[in-house]
Amino acid sequence: MIKLTGTDTHVSDQWSTYGTKIIVPTAREGHFALDEFLGNATDLPIVEHATDTHGATLINFALFDLVGKALTPRMRDLTRVTLARDGTPTEIGKRYPHAGPLLGARWNEDLVAECWPDLLRMAGSLKFGQATASLIVGKWSAASRQNTLATALKEWGMLRRTVHTAKYLSDPAYRRKITRQLNKGESLHALRRDLHYAQQGMVTKPHLSQQTEQAWCLTVLTNCVVTWTTEYYSKAVLDLRAQSRDVPDEVLAHISPGHSDNIN
Repeated sequence: MIKLTGTDTHVSDQWSTYGTKIIVPTAREGHFALDEFLGNATDLPIVEHATDTHGATLINFALFDLVGKALTPRMRDLTRVTLARDGTPTEIGKRYPHAGPLLGARWNEDLVAECWPDLLRMAGSLKFGQATASLIVGKWSAASRQNTLATALKEWGMLRRTVHTAKYLSDPAYRRKITRQLNKGESLHALRRDLHYAQQGMVTKPHLSQQTEQAWCLTVLTNCVVTWTTEYYSKAVLDLRAQSRDVPDEVLAHISPGHSDNIN
């Protein structure tokens, strides 16, 4: 019997895939985002994670910040997102007439200060591998409001989400950077589907070890195609420039090595 599974992949801004994890389709992908960051065995200095709104939980915002990483999701449905304020609704409305309605929750600074040593110990456990981020995220996301530490973690996450949202709304270049990174991931998803055409993109092995092996083989093949395409793009550009053709660097910045039209 074949178990239904999915793959969670992480793409660097150099187009390479540095993380692949087999997950159950019913599991929330956001629970596993930090695992690949902290388990990164490559030489790439990964410091920022761009994701869609589904990965932008309060727990993730908090944990990414506590371990020294940045969570930068593409935000949507902002009217449904609760952001933190440090004053009364009247004060905030006068100070921020446009953004005031979004700042609907009073931030509980005292609770965060009281739990701060425990929050740092939790972050240390994650960084040194004593606990997996997916386990922590799943447990704290499901914790009740009576759990003081979980509530403090969500309070810190709400503050970090507020800071990110303010920058996201006010800085068009920041929004474009996040969108470009997400587009790279979608482009490589299409490439993987083309490379995996015989199985129609399905992970068909029955056991987790075999599923993981299948997923990583596809990742290695995808990285090989990206490397090959990049190398031959470089040769083509050098050849064109040797013929006195104008090939601006600004144009090259928008060329993708993740397409599959040239792959037979």
